Amino acid sequence: MSKLVNLFKRILVGVWNLFTLTRSVVLNLIFIVFFIGFIAMLGSDSEQVLVPEKSALVLNLVGDLVEQKREINPMDAFLLEALDKKDDKPEVLIADVLDVIAEAKNDDRVQLLVLQLQGLQSAGLSKLQDVGAALIDFKRSGKKIVALGDHFSQDQYYLVSHADDIWLNPQGFMLLDGYGRYKMYFKSALEKLAINQHIFRVGTFKSAVEPFLRDDMSAKAKEANALWLNDLWQQYKEDVAKQRGFSVNNFDDSITDLLSKFTKANSSFANYALTNHWVDQLKTRAQMRSELINLVGKNKKGDSFNHIGFKDYLAATTSIKPKNGESLNKVAVIIAKGTILNGTQKPGTIGGDSTAKLLRKARTNDKVKAVVLRVDSPGGSAFASEIIRQEVELLKAAGKPVVASMGTYAASGGYWISAPANKIYAAPSTITGSIGIFGMMMTFEDSLSKLGIHTDGVGTTDIAGFGPTQPLTKGMAQLFQLSINKGYQDFISLVATNRNMTLAQVDAIAQGRVWSGKKAKELGLVDELGNLNDAIIAAAKLAKLDKYDTLLIERQPSSRNKFIQQLLGQAQSLAMTNFGFTDNTTASELSDFNSASAKPMTQFINQLQAEFSKMNQFNDPQGLYTLCITCSAH
Repeated sequence: MSKLVNLFKRILVGVWNLFTLTRSVVLNLIFIVFFIGFIAMLGSDSEQVLVPEKSALVLNLVGDLVEQKREINPMDAFLLEALDKKDDKPEVLIADVLDVIAEAKNDDRVQLLVLQLQGLQSAGLSKLQDVGAALIDFKRSGKKIVALGDHFSQDQYYLVSHADDIWLNPQGFMLLDGYGRYKMYFKSALEKLAINQHIFRVGTFKSAVEPFLRDDMSAKAKEANALWLNDLWQQYKEDVAKQRGFSVNNFDDSITDLLSKFTKANSSFANYALTNHWVDQLKTRAQMRSELINLVGKNKKGDSFNHIGFKDYLAATTSIKPKNGESLNKVAVIIAKGTILNGTQKPGTIGGDSTAKLLRKARTNDKVKAVVLRVDSPGGSAFASEIIRQEVELLKAAGKPVVASMGTYAASGGYWISAPANKIYAAPSTITGSIGIFGMMMTFEDSLSKLGIHTDGVGTTDIAGFGPTQPLTKGMAQLFQLSINKGYQDFISLVATNRNMTLAQVDAIAQGRVWSGKKAKELGLVDELGNLNDAIIAAAKLAKLDKYDTLLIERQPSSRNKFIQQLLGQAQSLAMTNFGFTDNTTASELSDFNSASAKPMTQFINQLQAEFSKMNQFNDPQGLYTLCITCSAH
C-alpha cells in the first residue's frame, strides 16, 4: 500500500513540475511578445534627439573616466535604467568626452559649455590632462566655459580650473589634499589566523606583496612612492596654476598654511575657496540657474536654462557622423585596459588570449599598416603578458610598426607588453616602470590544525601532494624562488634588448621601482611624451602613410548581446524621448550618488574587498606576476 502511495506522490510531483515549467515558458513568451510589441509601438512615433538652438552643453559626467568600459550584460544595464537604479560603478568613456567637446567647439547651436562634474569619480591625471587640453582647444572658438557645483573633488577641480568662470555654492566644500598612497597591511592579522604566507620576489622596490609581509610600508617603498607622487603633484599644481593665473605656490602644502587661511575665511570652505582664488563667485543653485538663463535663455518648459546634456548630445551628434573611408589604409588602435589575466577576458580587463587575438586580427587585416597599442594597466600575469608580447613581435615581423601609447598606468606587465614596440609614448603623468616579478601563496596547515583538521598521506616523489593544506618544504621554496629569478632575468633582458640598454643599466632602474612618464623618458624607458593622438601620428609616419584612417579593433559583443543591445537601446531611447525624460542628472541625485560612495563604513568595506579581490583574481599558470599594486594615487 505504501508503495502505491509513494508512486502516486511521485506522479503528482511530476505533473506539478511539468505544469510549473509550462506556465513559466508561456508567461515568458507572453512577456516577450508584449515587450516587442511595445517597442514597435514606440518606433512608429519616434523622434530624434535634437540639439536646441542657442543652447548650453552641460558636461554632466557621472562615474569613473576610463579608456575602455567594462562589459555589462545589456539586459542588466537596461533594467538599471528602467528601474531608475544607479550602477554601483558607472563609467564614462574618455573618447566620448573628447569627441563631444571637439564637436561642440564648431557647433553653432552650442554657445556655452557648462561643467557640472559632481558625479565624476576617479580619473587618472593623464586622462584629466587630455580632457583639459580639449577644453583649452574649445575656448579657442571664442565660446565661454562655466563651471558650477556644490563641491569639487581634486580630480573634478583639475577640469573646473579650465573654466572662464567658476561658481561654488556658498555652503559648498572644496579642499585639495594632494596625492598619497596608503594601503592596508595584513601581516599581524594573518599571524592571528595562523595563515602562513610564502612570498617570492625580485626587486628591492617590488612592494606589491608588502601588505602580506609587513604591518607598514617599507622605507624603500616610501622612498620610491614619494618620488613619483611628488612628480604628479607638481604637474597638477603647475597645470591648475597656469589655468587660474596664480602662482604655483598658491597651494596649501602645510596644515599650518591651511589653518591660517581657513580661519581668515571665517571657517567656511566656500569662503576659503573664494579668497584663495580657487573659485570666482559663490552662488546658490537658484542664482546659478538664473545666471545661465541670462546667458542662453530658457528651455521650452520655461523651468530652466536652454541646454542639452552630455549623453543626449553624444547620441545626437554620433548618429550624423560620416563613416570612415573604406578605401584608406588604417592605423589600428587596440586598447589594453585593466589587470592582465590569463585566457580570454571581457573588455575592461586584459586577457592574454583575447588581447593577442585582437593583435592577430590587426596583423591579418591587409588595410592595417600600423598599430597603436593603448596601454592602461598596472600589470598582472607574467605568462599572459608574454603571450601578448609575442603577438607584438609578430606584427613587427609582418612589417607593421607598433607604437605603445601609455595612459594613466603602464607598469610591470603593462611595461612588459609595451617594451617591444617600435616606439613608446607616455604622458608626463603616466605611472610606469615597476620592472620586477613576484609569486605568492598561502598555506593553511596551522589554521586547520587549530580546528582539529590535519593532512597526511604518502606519495611517490618529494613533491607529491603539494597543496595549501600542507607546509611548504624548503626544496619547493627554492624551486619557486629560482623560477622567480628566471622571470626577472627574462623581464630585464626583454627591456635591454628593446631599449638598447645593457642588463646592468636596466637592473639599475628596475628592481620594481615606479617612475612617472616624465622621469621614464629621462631614463630611456620611454621615447616621447605625448597622448594617444601623438602616438597615432607617429605610427603613421613609421608606416610612411600620407593618408590614413584610424580603426579601433575591439572585442565585439556576441550576436545575441548585440541584438539585445539594439532592441533595448531603441526602446530606451524612444521611451526617454516620448515620456520627456532627459539624461540630465539633478543636483540632488548627484548629492545622493556622492554621499552614498562617501560613507566611511561603505568605503572601508569596499577597500577591504578590493584588496583581497585583486589577489584572488590572479590566474597565472605558473603563479608568476608582474604587477604594480601600489600604482595609484589618491
